[in-house]
Amino acid sequence: MTAQDSDWAATTEQRLLDEALGLAPIHGWTHRTVGLAGKALGLSAGETGLLIPHGPADLAALLSRRHDDRALASLGEVHASNLKIRERIRRAVEARLDAAAVDEPALRRWSGYLALPQNLTLAARLAWDSADVLWRWAGDTATDENHYTKRLLLAGILTGAGAIRASAGRKAAMEFVDHRIDNVMAFEKWKATTTFRPSAALARFAERLGRARYGGG
Repeated sequence: MTAQDSDWAATTEQRLLDEALGLAPIHGWTHRTVGLAGKALGLSAGETGLLIPHGPADLAALLSRRHDDRALASLGEVHASNLKIRERIRRAVEARLDAAAVDEPALRRWSGYLALPQNLTLAARLAWDSADVLWRWAGDTATDENHYTKRLLLAGILTGAGAIRASAGRKAAMEFVDHRIDNVMAFEKWKATTTFRPSAALARFAERLGRARYGGG
C-alpha cells in the first residue's frame, strides 16, 4: 500500500465513522449500519469490507480511538507534571468522559454492542488502550507489574464512569471517579508499604504446580 493509499484509507475510515454515528441511533451498532454508511459514501460492499473487515467491531475501535485523541487534544494545554497524581488521573478521566459525550446518541448503541458477551474481549481491550493513553499522558513510565495494575484499575474506572454518566449524568460519574481514585491511592499506598508482589507470588505458585505435576527437589 502506498502512502497515498494509506492516507485515503485513514480518511475514508473516519468518514465511514461519521456516517455511522448518524445512523447508529436508529439502526444500532450493526452490520446494517456499516453497509448504509458505506453506501452513503458511494462505496461498494467490497470496498467497505476492505476498509473495515470486521464491520461494527472495527467501527467500535475507531470511535474509541477518536475519543482518546479528542481527550488528549483537550488535555494539550494541561501540564501534568504540575499536578499531583490524583489530580492527573481525575483530569484525564474527566477529559475522556467529555470526549465521548459529544457522540452521546450513538454512544449508547456503541456501549450496548460492546456489552454483548461475544464482544466483551473487544470492550476490555479498548478500555485498556484508553487507560494506557491516559496513563502515558499522566507521565507514567512504569515497566514492571505496576504498568499492568495501573492500566487495569484505570480501565475499570473508565468503564464504570462511562456507564454512570450515561444513566445518571456527569456529576454522578465524577463522584464515582473521585471515590474510585481514593481506592487507587489507598492501593498504591499499600503497595509502597508491603513486600508482597503479585508477580512473585504467581511465580512461586507456578513453581509448586510444576513440582506437583513433574516432581523435583
